[in-house]
Amino acid sequence: MSKQPALVQALLKPEAYPHKPSKVELAQTQMSFIFLTGDLVYKVKKPVNLGYLDYTTLEKRQFFCEQEVELNQRLSPEIYLEVVPIVSSDGKIRVGGQGKVIDYAVKMRQLPADRMMDRLLPQDQVTADMVERVAQKLAEFHDKARTSPEISAFGNLEAIKVNTDENFSQTEKYIGNAITPAQYHRITTYSDNFLKSNESLLRERIKKGRIKDCHGDLHAAHVCFSNRIYIYDCIEFNDRFRYGDVASEVAFLAMDLDRYQRADLSQAFVKAYVRFSKDEGVNQLLNFYKCYRAYVRGKVESFKLDDPYIPDKEKALAAAQTYFGLACRYTREKPILLIMTGLVGTGKSTVAEALSRSLGFNVISSDITRKKLAGISPTEHRFEQFQGGIYTDDFSRRTYDNMFAQAKELLSQGQWVILDASFKKRQDRLEVAEIAKRAKADFAVIECVSDEASVKTRLEKRLKEETTSDGRWEIYESQKRDFDPVTESPVDSHIVLDTSQPTSIIVKMVSERLFNV
Repeated sequence: MSKQPALVQALLKPEAYPHKPSKVELAQTQMSFIFLTGDLVYKVKKPVNLGYLDYTTLEKRQFFCEQEVELNQRLSPEIYLEVVPIVSSDGKIRVGGQGKVIDYAVKMRQLPADRMMDRLLPQDQVTADMVERVAQKLAEFHDKARTSPEISAFGNLEAIKVNTDENFSQTEKYIGNAITPAQYHRITTYSDNFLKSNESLLRERIKKGRIKDCHGDLHAAHVCFSNRIYIYDCIEFNDRFRYGDVASEVAFLAMDLDRYQRADLSQAFVKAYVRFSKDEGVNQLLNFYKCYRAYVRGKVESFKLDDPYIPDKEKALAAAQTYFGLACRYTREKPILLIMTGLVGTGKSTVAEALSRSLGFNVISSDITRKKLAGISPTEHRFEQFQGGIYTDDFSRRTYDNMFAQAKELLSQGQWVILDASFKKRQDRLEVAEIAKRAKADFAVIECVSDEASVKTRLEKRLKEETTSDGRWEIYESQKRDFDPVTESPVDSHIVLDTSQPTSIIVKMVSERLFNV
């Protein structure tokens, strides 16, 4: 790590500040040094020219500090206070006071770090209600946000292509490091094809006034749940990164929620935004803009590899690779149909729910479907004999047929679907493969296996819980004798999972197999 500039070393000392904090901590981005002093934050722009921003002169840094305060007061007026000079006097550098002005800082109230969305997500402390409130705040902001013929022009094909082409040219140097050649080709091809095919849709968005002066950088690290919701740190350095379709802004946060493997929250956020804004067109552009935003974040993380003042290059590289992989995932144009198969108690439903939450699959459960058809509560137990009661061959056929009908409807809408059942019979698995073929969907079989001791423990525990499953050890033993081995599926579409592994590992394995990124 390079030695920090003299200004940074000076501002790390509490005596440099008028309120004399007990300690000062430094955080930084590629664009700024950020000094955390407890109650207040001072943000100093680095004297850099990155092509898309230029902070190289004192006058420019002052101007963009003023822009930052003015623009961020739209969403967080209580947080952004003023621009203050940094002065040099008697050989000392301090914030404010008399002396030669050598730089400027944005003075802000310090928000609680432990209430930032990016901190809360890994702790599973973000709920659907919380992201719905963010959606409401964003929809209200967009409704009042400025637009004009000049701003609207940023929604046309040519303007969007300027941004995507710039992304691709600025990341060529990272091919083979942060992004693979295959990923780069796939994303560039998808982006160009989408724009060519959807020019009329883009014109319609302009006509409806959906191109606004937005926030421009709406990811999880810029949302704070404190005494109210604060959305902060918008882009001030380049208007064209702020001017754009509101769908792009929605896609940004939705993409970041996907990155945290919370597709359930991502979907809840988008659905709420559409409800509050009455802007159904967001859904048509969502994947394209998710891809675009993930790529931008991958680019920004890649730039850190060239910054001498950012020490943790491995962390930046890993983040860039994650974002580029996510961008590649959004290029998938075909829906996906998965079936869970395996004996009772092997963890099929647990895996299905994890894939739903992390990757955005719709789960159609045989347990829930069966009991709905029987007119009973999903959690009401029916401990029937093997293939008796609501588990007869005829009732199971009705259950599977109903599940297949639901799957066909969702696939026709381009949705990703998991059918969660034992699928012990080869013929049923072949029928689902045919459904996928007719829907032009990718298809895979996920077979769950587990050692018998774990299965027995899981089934005994389940009997004491309020669950939809009626599985018991005797059912496991009967199914074992009645199960058709999965021999009909090609190796590349048959994923065998040992469910004794942590769920996070299982999700990662499935994701890598499905998306090949």
